[in-house]
Amino acid sequence: MNITSYIQANEQRFLDELFSLIRIPSISAEPAHHADCLRCAERWRELLLEAGADRAEVMPSQGNPLVYAEKLVDASAPTVLVYGHYDVMPVAPLDKWTTPPFEPCVRDARIYARGADDDKGQSFIQLKAFEYLVRHGQLRHNVKFILEGEEEIGSPSLNAFLMQHRELLRCDVILVSDTSMLASDLPSLTTGLRGLAYWEIEVTGPNRDLHSGHFGGAVANPINVLCEMLAKVVDGEGRITIPHFYDDVEELTPDERAMIAAIPFDEARYRQAIGVDELRGETGYSTIERNACRPSFDICGIWGGHTGEGSKTVLPSKAYAKVSCRLVPHQQHEVISRLFADYIRSIAPRCVKVEVRPMHGGEGYVCPIDLPAYRAAEAGFTEAFGKRPLAVRRGGSIPIISDFERVLGVKTILMGFGLESNAIHSPNENFPLDLLRKGIQAVVGFHLHLQ
Repeated sequence: MNITSYIQANEQRFLDELFSLIRIPSISAEPAHHADCLRCAERWRELLLEAGADRAEVMPSQGNPLVYAEKLVDASAPTVLVYGHYDVMPVAPLDKWTTPPFEPCVRDARIYARGADDDKGQSFIQLKAFEYLVRHGQLRHNVKFILEGEEEIGSPSLNAFLMQHRELLRCDVILVSDTSMLASDLPSLTTGLRGLAYWEIEVTGPNRDLHSGHFGGAVANPINVLCEMLAKVVDGEGRITIPHFYDDVEELTPDERAMIAAIPFDEARYRQAIGVDELRGETGYSTIERNACRPSFDICGIWGGHTGEGSKTVLPSKAYAKVSCRLVPHQQHEVISRLFADYIRSIAPRCVKVEVRPMHGGEGYVCPIDLPAYRAAEAGFTEAFGKRPLAVRRGGSIPIISDFERVLGVKTILMGFGLESNAIHSPNENFPLDLLRKGIQAVVGFHLHLQ
């Protein structure tokens, strides 16, 4: 039975199994869901064994457990390590969801639920491709799986796990489905990811909340000061003002810019999809260059004072913000983290106290397109989608990818099937059924073409 027929014959079972994973609210950012993370790991272990793994176990870490599985067919054959994550983002704001986030719903040929794409749906693609190859006697090399439960909070426990289990995870290439394509009719392979640095800022003014009538205009408002400082981080040309921030940023070559310019991109459609009338970013660069090849700074959250219903004329004691930078290859997140903290402290006025707390980060990544494994992924995409995939860099971050290369000494193939319209990290996250099917077919092709 070919892969297309196999998917068709087993699709309802596939959906039932995927939904059993999605229904588990494995939110790593919320400690109340620690038991759910363990439950999700156990479910992955069961599914890996059912798919044909000879060994699958839930392994402890300093945080949420990891799932390891393997199918070793030939000691002399290459070994592929499949990486994915079973944790998901929080669901707030809940009122923006059309259907409950952990009760998967199929409508308009899409699965709607938290984790439908990121990363339960995409990791499930890897599982079902593996199942097909095992059951049809077509797996010619060794396959290992590692699924973690802390990717959405920066993988704080995975690095130590890699160091401790380096021999267990030894492989020739790593395969990941946790990235996106340009469009459903524009298949693409991700050849680069941006890095990440993330901080929380706390600004303290008076020793207690004050009456804004009695003290307003005479005492510094921490929220006002915080906004003033953050407004200075990016200038009017869209450039980040932190001293030495761009020291390690490698400029795009004319050939690279020409290749990016040749990528089909409908800016009007892009704006319409996210509901904005105009785009904004660093002067001198195209939209694709800005969100894939250039660093950026964003305020991810800001709060303080009275945020409940009604009015309260308060001058708050404290203000907070969570901020992040997307980094490009060669920028080290530890260096950027220190530069940012130094800069914020240097521009803080004496009327407040400022604390900058680094939270997590990771390096960027670039994958050479002449790797045999890349060519195998390219062939798999071509067979599944009927056209050769484009090689593109993407703006997201998967910090552990650079750690894989540093600790295990191997490259990663980023074979993702998401779309911008899948709304990952947002209400109404979804995944098209057609891409679930084509994804499985493409990954099967990868394994069959891998030399």
